[in-house]
Amino acid sequence: MKPMNLPGPKARALVERDQAVISPSYPRDYPFAMDYGKGAWLWDVDGNRFLDFMAGIAVNSTGHSHPEVVKAVQEQAEKFLHISSDFYHIKMIEMAEKLDEIAPMQEKAVTFLTNSGTEAVETAIKLARFHTGRSNFIGFTGGFHGRTMGAVTFTASKSTYHKGFYPLMNGVTHAPFPNPYRPILDCKPGEDYGEAVVRYIEDQIFRQIVPAEEVAGILLEPIQGEGGYIVPPPGFFPALRKLCDKYGILLIADEVQSGMGRTGKWWAIEHFGVEPDILTSAKGIASGVPLGACIARKSIMTWERGAHGNTYGGNPLSCAAGAKTVELIQREYLQNAAEVGQYTLDALQEIAMRHPSIGDVRGIGLMIGVEFVQNKETKEYAPELRDAVVHRGFERGLLLLGCSKSVIRIAPPLCISKAEIDEGLEIFEEAVTLAEQEFLQAVS
Repeated sequence: MKPMNLPGPKARALVERDQAVISPSYPRDYPFAMDYGKGAWLWDVDGNRFLDFMAGIAVNSTGHSHPEVVKAVQEQAEKFLHISSDFYHIKMIEMAEKLDEIAPMQEKAVTFLTNSGTEAVETAIKLARFHTGRSNFIGFTGGFHGRTMGAVTFTASKSTYHKGFYPLMNGVTHAPFPNPYRPILDCKPGEDYGEAVVRYIEDQIFRQIVPAEEVAGILLEPIQGEGGYIVPPPGFFPALRKLCDKYGILLIADEVQSGMGRTGKWWAIEHFGVEPDILTSAKGIASGVPLGACIARKSIMTWERGAHGNTYGGNPLSCAAGAKTVELIQREYLQNAAEVGQYTLDALQEIAMRHPSIGDVRGIGLMIGVEFVQNKETKEYAPELRDAVVHRGFERGLLLLGCSKSVIRIAPPLCISKAEIDEGLEIFEEAVTLAEQEFLQAVS
């Protein structure tokens, strides 16, 4: 496939204007300047068309500008834009009711609505401390939970997120996340790697670093996002739930990236047969309109009036988009994510057999990670090769995003079809071939 001449003149002009007035902290990787989108397709300001395999970092769950979501926002905008969370309105209530219906807890769920994922995590931290009367937490290496001060303390996917911002929040101890492809702990006979990590938390962290009785919550992503789209072994969550119950610790599932149907179930934690005590959501919750949520068992969200609040939480436009998003996922896209996700996973595993640089393909539903290595035996990271795949894909009309040291995440809109997946994977494999020719030093 012939590469496009990117960026085009209009995109270049926008990039120059952006650099003059926008914070340089945003991690822009390649010069895509969007004009509009429809479904799984995007067009830049120069009229070039792209297939979207990253959905705005797993945000555009129902596709770009789904007409029913647009209509819901337009209808609400004609009534009122804002009243604040100090007062009542039907859209806020309806959104919370829908979240109660789909929450992965048998007990009734109560929601605090936020503007983003990081704010939802901050809410969960405060709630866990308030409810338990404890101040310490366990997080995991590779985790990403946001960039505000409390959330970024848990974030441990890149040291860049911490550099220059110390001291961070006190009271967070990190354990290794159970990455089956890159284990760092030994397992006992009959023990899977997830169970080994939980044993490490109890035997090492609780005995040598922080007493279990001082821990308010264990906060983690059921499937790690920024850390590399890592799916833990099946024994991990049952063992972790048992550990939390033993010591009265709250299990907090950060489903900001993995939730809202992305894995073919409403929440990724449902694949592991346990219930969380608190859950955070954002990204795909409202099809791209800013909205987040901290969802908890009713018996846990018992703080009094004024203990926590915000100005924009439960914004009527966001809630209108969110309620329609839940309806669309339930009606059409939950099943599509499961079926097309498995189809994509199977196709990527076939592609991996043809390419020495692809060390691992993993995921559930439409949350799939492809890890690139210099050698399949040594598993040496290949960040430059991974970046080249992303850039060669962009030049040929496919939008990709990397994560971790040398992983590409496949996280398209949940509405994507098998035919669109086929088209995207053809470009993807061509990009892999070109990157291998450019960077691969040792072929296994």
